[in-house]
Amino acid sequence: MSPPDSPPLVELRDVTKAYAEGDTTREVLSGVRLSLRRGEFVVLLGRSGSGKSTLLNLISGIDLASQGEVRVDGRDLGRLNERERTLLRRERIGFIFQAFNLLPTLTVEENVRLPLELNGHGGQEASARARALLEQVGLGARARSFPDRLSGGEQQRVAVARALAHEPPLLLADEPTGNLDEGTGRQVLDLLEALTRKGNTCALVVTHEPGLVARAHRVLKMEDGRLVEVAHTPAHAVALKEAL
Repeated sequence: MSPPDSPPLVELRDVTKAYAEGDTTREVLSGVRLSLRRGEFVVLLGRSGSGKSTLLNLISGIDLASQGEVRVDGRDLGRLNERERTLLRRERIGFIFQAFNLLPTLTVEENVRLPLELNGHGGQEASARARALLEQVGLGARARSFPDRLSGGEQQRVAVARALAHEPPLLLADEPTGNLDEGTGRQVLDLLEALTRKGNTCALVVTHEPGLVARAHRVLKMEDGRLVEVAHTPAHAVALKEAL
């Protein structure tokens, strides 16, 4: 993990997000403060509708805060235009979506290769990296299949491999094991943990599964749009798991 005095990879300062609903405004996030550093594996818990996915969208620059400041790798996302935010996301962030977001006209291998090619790494290097990741998630034999020929769990594993392809400094995962059986889910989490153990990547994992907290350096929880830290170390996380 990065030293405590190292600059945070992600920093949120008093972030609020609100949406207009007719003549009223609904506040989804309120006064959120957060710092994430390289090498951290952080789990985010919370009920459906508590603001977890909204938080990921703000950190990734898919959406913008209504108030406050979101900084990623030293850059204030609110001061970047849409193209600049897209480039930052492409180069610095891996995102595992709940809905997979695989491109249906590309094969499994081509989907995994895509982040590498967008960042200028094509050819044999990209193919070798894609095939190695597909082997790690148990899909080496499906490399030439198209997404519509895969089960939901298989598509989820492709989405994980794609997010890891360019070894991004920041990995955001929205329910990455939600469509997987226990064994495959454990395999995917092992991959995410391995990245953070190298010290160059920070993973923020949204989940409904309390069993994941034992893997975390920190455990956060969204409660009515506010962010609360509920565990600081793996030992505390185990205690929390047992209490839930």
